[in-house]
Amino acid sequence: MKPKIQISTQSLREHLPKVGGILILFVFLALAYFVPAVFEGRELFQQDVAGASGNASDVHRFAEATGEVSYWTNSLFGGMPMYQISPSYPSLYVISKVQSILTLQWPFCLLPGYSWLLFAMLGGFYLFLRALRLGRLPSVLGAVMWTFSSYFIILVVAGHIWKLMTLAFIPPTIAGIIYTYRGRYLLGGALTALFASLQILSNHVQMSYYFAFLILFLILGYLWEAVKGRQLRRFVFASLVTLGSGLIALGINSSNLYHTYEYGSETIRGGSELTTSPDDKMAGKAEATATGLDKDYITAWSYGKGETLTLLVPNVYGGATGALGENLSAMERVPADYRQIIGGLNHYWGDQPFTAGPVYVGAFVLLLFILGIFIVQGPLKWALLGGTLFSVFLAWGHNMMWLTDLFIDYVPLYNKFRTVSSILVVAEFTIPALAVLALIQFVREPRAVLQNKVALWVSLGLTLGLSLILALIPGTFFSLMSDQEQDMFRQAMGNSQLPIPSIMASLKDARASIVSSDAWRSVFVLLLSLGACALYVWGKIKSPVLYILIGVITLGDLWLVDKRYLNDEHFIDKALVAQQAKPITDADRQILLDKDPHYRVMNLSVNSFNDATTSAHHRSVGGYHAAKLRRYQDLIEHQLSKQNMEVYNMLDTRYFILPDNASGKLHVEFNEEAFGPAWFVDQIQWVKNADEEMKALEDTPLQDKGIVDERFRPMLKDYQPLAANDTVMPEPIVELRSYTPNKATYRTTTTHPRLLIFSEVYYPHGWKLMLDGKQELPLIRADYVLRAAYIPAGTHELEMTFDPSSIHRTELIAGVSTALLILLLVGALLSALFFPRPAEGEEGSTH
Repeated sequence: MKPKIQISTQSLREHLPKVGGILILFVFLALAYFVPAVFEGRELFQQDVAGASGNASDVHRFAEATGEVSYWTNSLFGGMPMYQISPSYPSLYVISKVQSILTLQWPFCLLPGYSWLLFAMLGGFYLFLRALRLGRLPSVLGAVMWTFSSYFIILVVAGHIWKLMTLAFIPPTIAGIIYTYRGRYLLGGALTALFASLQILSNHVQMSYYFAFLILFLILGYLWEAVKGRQLRRFVFASLVTLGSGLIALGINSSNLYHTYEYGSETIRGGSELTTSPDDKMAGKAEATATGLDKDYITAWSYGKGETLTLLVPNVYGGATGALGENLSAMERVPADYRQIIGGLNHYWGDQPFTAGPVYVGAFVLLLFILGIFIVQGPLKWALLGGTLFSVFLAWGHNMMWLTDLFIDYVPLYNKFRTVSSILVVAEFTIPALAVLALIQFVREPRAVLQNKVALWVSLGLTLGLSLILALIPGTFFSLMSDQEQDMFRQAMGNSQLPIPSIMASLKDARASIVSSDAWRSVFVLLLSLGACALYVWGKIKSPVLYILIGVITLGDLWLVDKRYLNDEHFIDKALVAQQAKPITDADRQILLDKDPHYRVMNLSVNSFNDATTSAHHRSVGGYHAAKLRRYQDLIEHQLSKQNMEVYNMLDTRYFILPDNASGKLHVEFNEEAFGPAWFVDQIQWVKNADEEMKALEDTPLQDKGIVDERFRPMLKDYQPLAANDTVMPEPIVELRSYTPNKATYRTTTTHPRLLIFSEVYYPHGWKLMLDGKQELPLIRADYVLRAAYIPAGTHELEMTFDPSSIHRTELIAGVSTALLILLLVGALLSALFFPRPAEGEEGSTH
């Protein structure tokens, strides 16, 4: 007789209260950081979020009015796909709801503001450490170390929310992989697929790409174990499960991934067809090569080698960019005669152009990490160490150019990402992970650890010793001035009546006080934490108390540093946030009186091509986006920035917003020469390449002649130039009948076949043009960035729509993948209920 299968409730009754208590703790910490703003309804004004807040305003209004989704917006840069602005694919509804449930935002919003992000960070890293079979207390401690590392809090200030969302779901993804390689195939596969899906959904490929290297290191560690233990078959099966889970995650996000990839080849990250001249390079226009971003552009934000000490002492290079005069304690050391000059200099003196703050992981956390290199055993230790060194060395960018060159030239996709210093997120993961393992090893065998003199002296010397040196003689390792400042003072030596050497000495003295103060702070944190460890060694406290003490000290350490960059003063009234993000001026109101569905606005009162406030109310020639179309960027650099009015006219730029320096107000200038939404041209000027096409824009009467690349000649095989007597009256007529973000209809009348140029940005994937609802006409590119089509003689109805067929295919793949994920999750849940495994020991095993 077969035994009955019963649901195991004993395990649930035993674990649920403990898990519930930890969840409550995480909710408390997440909310507490944002108190009182989170309960008062105040919001954070984030520069990057505000900068992009006006993007796709036309799409949002269109959706509100019709319920339709548009994958194209005309609100910025003359028009571009929505794929990297706010993509909305129906297939992502289920996984988005799962995300909202896991982060306590649905069905009730229990974590308002950005508190849910901290909760997700805490929970994800806790799950990762639990997958390593660590106890609950050390897992909570590790979650605190990871979540409150300074860079993540700084991301909130900067508005890099998608990046932080991606980072939040990376640790639980790795947890799933660990469960899989431990033989928990169903659970591991389900967790990997779920959290990898959420990670990709967060749409910051750069972060996922960086952590793929760490995952590779971990898998190599499991391979080493499998070879040693002669369990290659188990390793292969686990790898297949992990691969399958990854494919499910990719499938769920296939619409977003495919169209991001497709779009990427057309953006500044895909390279330009133009030949970069020496003058362009000098002007800083060489942002992309033929295959990716330019090396100087990739490495502009490179962490300095000495700057890496911010892991130990946050202000070792001054912290965040800002005026030194705002630091009153440092300015006290500056003589009164020099305070105005020195107060205007930068608080930060590192290698990066500017920074919102340093990467600080905690002084004692770093000590434990270094200790762990010596006392933790197993391949996991080497994977974490390798990931740390990999992260730090690549973050140095142009300061270790031989390695950076190697990755840019030979590692796929590496040249698609900029800001190499952001790879330090990997170190922010690996350092607390190994630190917790080291603390567990210390708790288990304190005497053995104390007898390891090399481990103790190295870890103490590189943290406590170094902090003491920086506290006592802060100018030992650093010049306390950036290279740019040194050049500035060197040039001023012979051209100024000021006592430059005295000013430089005062500047260094002020900055030395900043370094010394923060170094003493790290010394205090280290001594306090070492004191707690000493109490444990002397038998005065038990291990749970030690974990709690280290947790409180570490949380306090990181919390106080984080509050330098994100505190209650940053939160303002919700109405003020909206007002700053989407201001509306009298000039805007004047333009909005024009109800014509098609015209564009050029706002010269703002940083035109790095600002989205205009896009909030108008179809803007400018805009704000990190991945604009490459050809439009070329147009900005070579024509629009040089005020080529013919190019502005072809973009139907009807209004210019200009600052009035006399009155301090804005005024609107009407451009009556704008070409309108579309126009017929009498001639085509054929060009051989992009260089010729761009050059032709400088002196061609664009309303009469279209500039077309030779590669489009096969699509215009029926084209016949107009005879001289064909260019006279009657003039052809173009009438715009309707205009929405993803569709435009026209009525045209012409006595002869002609090339019709639309004042719409060309994009080769997804736009279709139908003639009289029966015949599809090929769309070509003209005038470097615009769409064009050869229209037959007579009166015709034209309908141009953006409905990529690829979306329908990828949505089918996404639907099937979502169904597989649901089956996998249900299977894992049923397996846990009906076939529970024996409880595993919480011994800190790394296997």
